[in-house]
Amino acid sequence: MTKPFFTRHRRLLGVASLCLALLAAAAGYGFAQRPQPVPAGDASAAMLAELRRDTSPWTAHRADLSTLVGDMRDGRISSAALSDEAVYVSTGDGRRYWLADQSGRVGEMILRDYGNGAALFPVSLFDTDGEAPWYRELQAQWPFLMLLVLGAGLAWWKLRPHTRLKHRTGVTFADVVGAAEAKQALSDVVGYLRAPAAFTKLGARPPRGVLLTGDPGTGKTQLARALAGECGAHFIQVTGSDFSSMYFGVGIHKVKTLFRTARENAPCILFIDEIDGIGRRGEQSRASDAEANRIVNQFLTEMDGFAADSGVLVLGATNFPNSLDPALLREGRFDRSIAVGLPTPSEREQLFHLYCAKVRAGADIDHALLARNSVGLTPAAIASIVNQAALLAARDSSAEVGMQHFVDALETCRIGEQPIGASALSETERTRIAVHEAGHALVAAALGCGRVEKVTILPRGQALGVTLVTPTEDKRLHLESELRARIQMLLAGRGAERLHFSEVSSGAGQDLHEASKLALSMVGTLGMGPSGSLLSLQAVREAHLDSDPHEALQAADQLLQQLDRECLALLQRLRPALELITRRLLEDETVPGEEVQAAVRALLGESAGVPRQARACHLERVAASPLANFDPLFDLAVDDLPDYGPGMA
Repeated sequence: MTKPFFTRHRRLLGVASLCLALLAAAAGYGFAQRPQPVPAGDASAAMLAELRRDTSPWTAHRADLSTLVGDMRDGRISSAALSDEAVYVSTGDGRRYWLADQSGRVGEMILRDYGNGAALFPVSLFDTDGEAPWYRELQAQWPFLMLLVLGAGLAWWKLRPHTRLKHRTGVTFADVVGAAEAKQALSDVVGYLRAPAAFTKLGARPPRGVLLTGDPGTGKTQLARALAGECGAHFIQVTGSDFSSMYFGVGIHKVKTLFRTARENAPCILFIDEIDGIGRRGEQSRASDAEANRIVNQFLTEMDGFAADSGVLVLGATNFPNSLDPALLREGRFDRSIAVGLPTPSEREQLFHLYCAKVRAGADIDHALLARNSVGLTPAAIASIVNQAALLAARDSSAEVGMQHFVDALETCRIGEQPIGASALSETERTRIAVHEAGHALVAAALGCGRVEKVTILPRGQALGVTLVTPTEDKRLHLESELRARIQMLLAGRGAERLHFSEVSSGAGQDLHEASKLALSMVGTLGMGPSGSLLSLQAVREAHLDSDPHEALQAADQLLQQLDRECLALLQRLRPALELITRRLLEDETVPGEEVQAAVRALLGESAGVPRQARACHLERVAASPLANFDPLFDLAVDDLPDYGPGMA
């Protein structure tokens, strides 16, 4: 959508208007200062005209009072001009000089002679308070006035919130792929903003605020713009951090200005991105805490001031809804909370179609396959994958973006970029990494933890070796057996090293870190510990009760020890396959997942690797390296678990 000319060049037009105003002011001042026509034979008028043009012929020669008195007695003065602080004299022989007269005594003496009837030469007034324009004193103080104007402009700029008011966003629900549940939940909001009188006629109170929650990159901002475009309402977008300021009271003023602007432009959607930046009220231990509390209080007061037919809706978006003040989330303020989830397989396929249309994609692109291999990815991640594929095609000097570029971009998103110029590994290190990765892949295939895509001992990102396992379906509910299987998969690399070398290495450090977090979640939050305890440590912390974590740590370690023994027993059964995959990795450096699956089935039968109801856990990648530093999408840390209900993760 092309913006109007005045919208695209409003800054340039503003600067041009300011320059024209300054030129007009300078021209007006020059016109006022230009010399006026002087009547012929009028010596005093001619002298005044010359003085207004330039006083230097007089100020270059300073005389004393005796010179003036002598010239007056001898009649040599042709004309004189009196000002507030000086007397300018012109003589008949062409001399010009001036006398300082701050007290006005010299001027009184000359005027006294006129009172006595001894008018020997014409006298006029020059640059006195009576004839000076009202702005003459201001002109003398122009540097200070300029600083004052600049300071006032800067203060106004700092006090105003950085609002971006748009009359039309140009985006509707039809332009947003996915988020079907969120669109359905916002349907009555569309009706309210289009015709608020229909709600007030029935006595219904429309929602004042809607909170969009979800993972980063799920499209909350795009959904807010689409809501404004669907309703034909004005759209104001700010962030929670825009209300913060180093000056006391500025944040409150910004809140008032923002809501006043929204009311003046109703119907209007006030979108506050990252609304958790406003924070929550707490104890005023510092001055900054008091200011933050006042900002939240003003925000609550402004939301309470909405009339039923005001036509203003506050739309907030956050990734951390627990960080908001509880008073902000109550009914009557943010009446509704809408979760924007991850896209479904069909929605991911539509997203790939959408973003592939923006690049020069080849005819061999299988959008359905890409959608199946991108389980758990957000729309922002899919857009990044398509862009990464285009970059890879440009790096290869290809005429179009092919399917292999998309596969490489997807692997880059999952397991990281291939490092350039990595130092060579010794044969012992290569063998240990191959054993480690083979253990991960075999246990993942045996327990059906997902689809093993590939195993490689080539460095990816900061990992020296990677096992890529993708989930086979979108899941929001995970059983205890699934979580236990994932822990065994994380411990399989370390177990394979113990089985093959009788010694472990530091490459399993990150695996133990992830397994420990998952075990602590199972014991302290999900009630899946070996002792059968159902007490949630998270509830204990929220109740501000003192607790001894020793029992929970001991139970988590007991769970890890138990699963480690089960993992070692499984690897013992898979030892021929472990040696086979290790040998293949040392030869080719990369082994496809089908070969791993075939090796497991040869030992465990056709049922091996078939995910049962208890075997379908999410795993994005497992890295075996002392430099391993990966961030799996499936993260079950105790503090990061979403509140989905009993047994959900």
